Amino acid sequence: MRTMNINYPKILLLLSIGLFGCKKHNSDDYVTPGVKESPNIVFILADDLGYGDLQSFNSGAQISTPNLSKLASQGTIFINAHSGSSICTPSRYGILTGRYAFRSSLKSGVLDGWSPALIETNRYTIAKLAGEAGYQTAIVGKWHLGMNWKPINPAYPAVQNNGENISNVDFTQPVLNGPNKLGFDYSYILPASLDMSPYTYLENGISTDVPLVPFQGGDFGRGITWREGVASGSFKIENTLDHFTDKAVNYLIQTHKQSSKPFFLYFTLTAPHTPWLPAEQFKGKNPNAGVYGDFVNHTDYAVGRILKCLDSLNLAQNTLVIFASDNGADWSADDKAQFPGHKANYIFRGRKSDIWDAGHHIPVIMRWPGTIAAKRTFSQSFSLNDMMATFAGMFGRQLPSGAGPDSYNQWPLIKNGKGDERPSIIYHSNEGMFAIQQGKWKFIDGVGSGGWSPNGQDNAPGQLYDMEKDPGETTNLYTKYPEVVQELKQLLNQQKSQGFSVGNP
Repeated sequence: MRTMNINYPKILLLLSIGLFGCKKHNSDDYVTPGVKESPNIVFILADDLGYGDLQSFNSGAQISTPNLSKLASQGTIFINAHSGSSICTPSRYGILTGRYAFRSSLKSGVLDGWSPALIETNRYTIAKLAGEAGYQTAIVGKWHLGMNWKPINPAYPAVQNNGENISNVDFTQPVLNGPNKLGFDYSYILPASLDMSPYTYLENGISTDVPLVPFQGGDFGRGITWREGVASGSFKIENTLDHFTDKAVNYLIQTHKQSSKPFFLYFTLTAPHTPWLPAEQFKGKNPNAGVYGDFVNHTDYAVGRILKCLDSLNLAQNTLVIFASDNGADWSADDKAQFPGHKANYIFRGRKSDIWDAGHHIPVIMRWPGTIAAKRTFSQSFSLNDMMATFAGMFGRQLPSGAGPDSYNQWPLIKNGKGDERPSIIYHSNEGMFAIQQGKWKFIDGVGSGGWSPNGQDNAPGQLYDMEKDPGETTNLYTKYPEVVQELKQLLNQQKSQGFSVGNP
């Protein structure tokens, strides 16, 4: 077994993936008909948590995360895992659909709380897959994938002028195509990020507290900001993380009592995304990472409550727990200067939003006692888009034609350490910049960060990095290896245009 204190550059040197041996794999590869595994599933998705925030991935982390450290020691950590995008909405789209979000109508940026639904109701999702496999499905937490609000007067749009006029929204009626139309039996969500209006909880598509009233924006310094808008009268922005955790715990308890089906709970945290609002008991506990560190500490506590609930119900042994972040940490140059001892994005370049690795290189942990090895390091390339095909592989099911076109079945490698590795992976930034990685080579089809970080002084028309020798992306080899650039650019364009990459065509 490898130790949990990881020297990432050394491990990267061990990775060996054929550079241009890109083999097409359907998502049902390695599925054995009749072999079905149906553990309970709790998939916890943190919001803007960095790879370097967790001590199990970065021994120098300056934040206390005891519950996630314990989870990592009991399961497998993924040190080469990536989100489908370096920003919230497209990353979440890829998780649910197994499809890169650039194939949708969203080409850059994110949605807001008033945006129409991004996922079509006939689009196959991991919730639909789990339901067909016999699961009771639920989502609790942040949504941020849009929904169509029901109008009071159907002759006019419910939302007008990009949310400036919402007088025609009927908050007493369920939204027209939220999570419950996409395979979730139960949903309790916030429409978008915790810093975006509307500030109201939707239970199965209906606001839990109406009418909504004007809500003042806040700006109390770095990381403690939110936009003005409307909110339920009872909404307390500082209580959101604990409120969602209460709901998730209650769901586990009630489902265990009332249903004989296995459950699939997608618990999408609102933290540690801004506003950074740790509870009183965590304030000042992580001085080397400031209020952000305290909020990560609080996030870890929320995860611990879920794990303790599973233990108390005697469900831990037969529950697959997955923990991941939707993208990298929003750790700016000023944050680095103020807290030089904490590397929220580890050794990776940039921050959330960027095409560089800090934007999309994320921590992933999986635990299923007796099935997924404990204290193991998974160093193969892994994408959050792979969840759909990987679940299908675990369930022993084949995906419908066209489902999960960018999702790769990693279950054989996760369970047995046997199977072909993911041949390539596409990355996408906040501004819509593309990159593709195959083996050690990462090609970026553009100049600069593609996000919020300064672009730097590179004059080459594109970027090429040897990620084994240079995981910090410090040396651009674009002009030195033109043949590699040409190969990867061609592969990227092919995968963009053909509508699929490694999954179902």
